[in-house]
Amino acid sequence: MTRHPVPEPVLRPVAESDYADIAMLLAAAFGQDAEARLVTELRACGALILERVSVDPDGTLEGYVAFSRVTGAGAAHRLAISCLAPVAVRPDRQRSGVGTQLIAAALEELRSQGEDLVLVLGPPSYYPRFGFDAGLAAKVAAPFAGTAFQALALSEDAPAAMPIEVDFATPFQAFD
Repeated sequence: MTRHPVPEPVLRPVAESDYADIAMLLAAAFGQDAEARLVTELRACGALILERVSVDPDGTLEGYVAFSRVTGAGAAHRLAISCLAPVAVRPDRQRSGVGTQLIAAALEELRSQGEDLVLVLGPPSYYPRFGFDAGLAAKVAAPFAGTAFQALALSEDAPAAMPIEVDFATPFQAFD
């Protein structure tokens, strides 16, 4: 039996025409519409700094990742800090590498744009593969804490400035 490779998905910036499909993807992936509302509100307040989608060769949306601006206080105000949230993959494509590809490519793009630190609240078993660390995040005073709160330094400036205090964009308050 000959196996045919699955075509690689295309990673690209989000277009306004993707918004409805992204909302449906988020609802399907999370089983609720809270994350779709979060993304809509982050867009509306101008907090989103990077959004990427993964589409299959037919153009069907497979995955989505977003990063929003986080504001630092004190020494952290000189840092470019963002939050990875949300990331979602169509349920029938989960565990296929789509999410990993999206996150890795987006982190590399953020690094090249001069981002210093990325924060995430998510499974401690998943995010360390990208370099996220709960120990580093413990040096960040934020509304979130614990092993699910993780940080990834993209520059030398971030760990040098720690400990720091940050505020997430207002729409995240719905998740407190």
